[in-house]
Amino acid sequence: MRQQHVPVSAQPNREKQHRMTAAICSIILQGLGQLYNRQWIKGIILLLLEGAGLAYLLPRLSQAVWGIWTLGENTQRFVKVNGSTVLQKGDHSIFLLLDGIIVLLVFFVFVLVYILNIRDAYMTGLAREQGKPTLGAAATMRNVMDKNFPYLFLSIPALGILFFTIMPILFTVTIAFTNYAAPDHIPPAKLVDWVGFKTFTDLIQLKSWSQTFYGVLTWTVIWAVLATVTTYFGGVLVALLIEQKGIRFKKLWRTIFILPYAIPQIISLLLMRNLFNGQFGPINTYMRAFGLEGLPWLTDPFWAKVTVIVVNMWIGIPVSMVLILGVLTAIPRDLYEAAEVDGASAFQKFKIITMPFILFATTPVLIMQFAGNFNNFNVIFLLTNGNPLRGDYQYAGATDLLVTWLYKLTLDNNKFNMASAVGIIIFLIIATFSIWNFRRSKSFKEEDMIQ
Repeated sequence: MRQQHVPVSAQPNREKQHRMTAAICSIILQGLGQLYNRQWIKGIILLLLEGAGLAYLLPRLSQAVWGIWTLGENTQRFVKVNGSTVLQKGDHSIFLLLDGIIVLLVFFVFVLVYILNIRDAYMTGLAREQGKPTLGAAATMRNVMDKNFPYLFLSIPALGILFFTIMPILFTVTIAFTNYAAPDHIPPAKLVDWVGFKTFTDLIQLKSWSQTFYGVLTWTVIWAVLATVTTYFGGVLVALLIEQKGIRFKKLWRTIFILPYAIPQIISLLLMRNLFNGQFGPINTYMRAFGLEGLPWLTDPFWAKVTVIVVNMWIGIPVSMVLILGVLTAIPRDLYEAAEVDGASAFQKFKIITMPFILFATTPVLIMQFAGNFNNFNVIFLLTNGNPLRGDYQYAGATDLLVTWLYKLTLDNNKFNMASAVGIIIFLIIATFSIWNFRRSKSFKEEDMIQ
């Protein structure tokens, strides 16, 4: 009798039995798939984690979503109870927003662990189907400490970044889309509402705010460019002069020029603030002693800007000098010797050899210096405090940068929503500029320095 052939598609498909069963079990209950795969300790740990996560999230998740969506419904008010006036607490919009963000981040971590639990159960079931032994507790621990140790080690700071860096950023971003500002919307006396992009449109279009924003932004860009260029090329010039052949006492010169960097910046800036004082500062005193009229270093808008740039050069040039000195020592001497044989002048050697080497090695640092100067809070705040004041500006002075204006909006005037919008704009400008320039630099592309 001829045996009938059964097609492969009609045969019982048992290849995915373990992996699918384990995955479905982990979908139903976190850790159940690991228990199915006989990973008892891992399964129990995952079950406990799910229990702890549900115990935290179930009573809080709906309240968190409601708090973020509404930012509260009841204001603080006085009510009469049994003939006496009692303060009835209301909803605090900012606390509701902050608590909601924290709960949602915990929910995100919970979902991530849940997905990883399903994947782990599926992969372990697949290993069982292939005839591989299931890892026990000791073998799992060895695998974690060996192959997966980088993930374990990085997960701890990753959680810290999530809750101590990303969470404040999310909170700041959300504040920019509310009307959280004095005097009309400060909880708990008043509730805060979502206003969408109104804060940004007011900042850019409303004359009382836009004049200040564009004025401060323009000065911030000018300051960042001048502060970066002067300190960088000033450092290049000083380093080249020190490394010139025939210069004696090179160590002494390096020591002298590094002293401003060695002194704490706050001391240098406060000292400079007194030196440039228009009334009793030593600089104006010496100028008057020689029959010259003292200058309004810190009280005139133009001279205040000149002063902060000069003082920043005093502080920043030593940093660039030290960096450039290290680069100059790494340039091969035979390149200069070959250039001399070809009859190259000193300027040609600088243009063809020295400067390309310096730029190749320091372009990332130069970009970082620009970003740092864009947000250079210390120099402006400690030297001029953003002054002199301007009557046509909202809470800003002639030398205020966006970052110092943000400080004044937040701590001095409680304009939290406007400050958050300014912070977002600062981030977008710096991030766009830095990423674009990093990707264009030869250091990033790892190209040959000389083409």
